[in-house]
Amino acid sequence: MYWQREFRGKADQIRLVRAFAAHLLADFPGLDDVLLVLDELAVNAVRHTRSGADGGRFTVEISMDVAGVIVYVTDQGGSGEPRLQDILDLAEGGRGLRTVEALTATWSWTGDARGRTIRATFPRAALCAGGREIG
Repeated sequence: MYWQREFRGKADQIRLVRAFAAHLLADFPGLDDVLLVLDELAVNAVRHTRSGADGGRFTVEISMDVAGVIVYVTDQGGSGEPRLQDILDLAEGGRGLRTVEALTATWSWTGDARGRTIRATFPRAALCAGGREIG
């Protein structure tokens, strides 16, 4: 299953991103983690890219299959690149991608100053080192 929706680049849209995902993924076991990660990625798009400028937009895509969920947030780019802050520099911010790192199986990004997509994956069940399902 696959869904896509575009949002205005305004802070009041973040709750709509969460509602969009919560409705679609209501039975997904890792829903709380997905919602928190989407919140962080949408906030980053609005705060740190041209998506947050007047008339800006960002897109959320959600893909779900038997293996789990993948979310994508595509922004309109900006001068910086998504990166993990050094753990010593987190006093006043920079926790967003650390949260994404902690709650996802994998995350990555592609793009450039004209636009970027951040991808985050959530398996349906956690696997132990031997490949057996534990969740």
